[in-house]
Amino acid sequence: MEEMQEIQGLFMTTETLKADIASLGVQPGMTVMMHSSMKALGGFVSGGAVAVILAVEERLGREGTLIMPTHTNDLSDPAHWRRPPVKEAWWQPIRDTMPAFAADLTPCYGMGAINEAFRKQNGVVRSNHPQVSFAAWGANKHSLTAEHSLGYSLGECTPLARLYEAEGSILLLGVGYNRNTTLHLAEYRASYKGKQETKNGAPFLVNGERQWVEFEDIEFESDDFNALGEAFERETGLVRNGKVGAADAKLMPVKELVDYAVKWMEFNRGV
Repeated sequence: MEEMQEIQGLFMTTETLKADIASLGVQPGMTVMMHSSMKALGGFVSGGAVAVILAVEERLGREGTLIMPTHTNDLSDPAHWRRPPVKEAWWQPIRDTMPAFAADLTPCYGMGAINEAFRKQNGVVRSNHPQVSFAAWGANKHSLTAEHSLGYSLGECTPLARLYEAEGSILLLGVGYNRNTTLHLAEYRASYKGKQETKNGAPFLVNGERQWVEFEDIEFESDDFNALGEAFERETGLVRNGKVGAADAKLMPVKELVDYAVKWMEFNRGV
């Protein structure tokens, strides 16, 4: 029988990860949006995703707030599915039968192990959007997630705008700027050539009854997010870089990033 290969690399615990997060600049009482990759941490994390979550929460403390995206893009119009597509004959049956979004039940597997574990944690609340919900823990969890508009889903009536107002921070743990959801808020605020509107659909509970609802939004673009983020980092000096485990990590202020991104998009997009 073939022997299993021994796990190599770093040995990490809640305490070692907490020390790394503190060295990066995360302070007690902060409001932090985290985007993360479990795989990027490398080595072995004793306790897995739970240890990562506890490390951040314990560092933030009772006055702090942690928020993560818990998006469910599979609750969408099958006519737009491409990876993989489904036959057209199935589109309407899917719209008719797909279970409605439920904050306590609908998983967010596509967001990774850390986000999926976090959204189920006792005391965490989740915003009520069928495609781009956010989950939050801590002192400001309700004010961040209470209002989340169905249409224009990452714009002004959403947790992203509330995070901006709270002057929160972004923690990128093992992921790049292309995973930074906050940059979509800048897309709504920026005026640039080629900006387009679209219509989305999803199963949703309306007055307690499941309905297929349609709502307006903009066409998101993230292909230039890495270039945007690198420019922000280079030109402002507001990004703190470090290691959490073996992962490259970045910490940055939301307000300054979004304000910079609006101007960057207006100058660079549609040129």
